[in-house]
Amino acid sequence: MAKALFGHVGLGPDYRLTAEVARLRQRVNDLEDEVVRLRKANVALASAVQVHDDVLSLTVPDGVPEPAEALA
Repeated sequence: MAKALFGHVGLGPDYRLTAEVARLRQRVNDLEDEVVRLRKANVALASAVQVHDDVLSLTVPDGVPEPAEALA
């Protein structure tokens, strides 16, 4: 048991692993910032859209076939 502990204690940090963890943390932070930016842009775009009442209640004029009828 003492040899196992000595071997474990004697090892220094793995710098490649430490660098990879730091890189991944930075990437996560960058992606979180991008999500915030995109949400703000989405809110701005959604607030700029105006839907008129006539678009909400579209009707098909008489004599114009429905799309499914035109294909038959």
